[in-house]
Amino acid sequence: MAKVGRNDLCPCGSGRKYKKCCESKDRGGTVQNWTMIALVGGAVLAALVAGIASFSGERASSPTRVWSSEHGHYHDANGVQVP
Repeated sequence: MAKVGRNDLCPCGSGRKYKKCCESKDRGGTVQNWTMIALVGGAVLAALVAGIASFSGERASSPTRVWSSEHGHYHDANGVQVP
């Protein structure tokens, strides 16, 4: 059996070129698929790390801050001004 060229019609009968139809399935995926997976995975990981860092920073600074409209700034639980 002859090898199908990239610009030949796809043997599946879709009428499209092989490179736009079944080539990626026959090869087991393309570089673009892996690149997209890596980019999306990296973005999700970065967002997760940023969210955890943000959450940890809020808890470590001062767990109870109260706004004083009289003084125009925050106070902690002991009544000390918080920057």
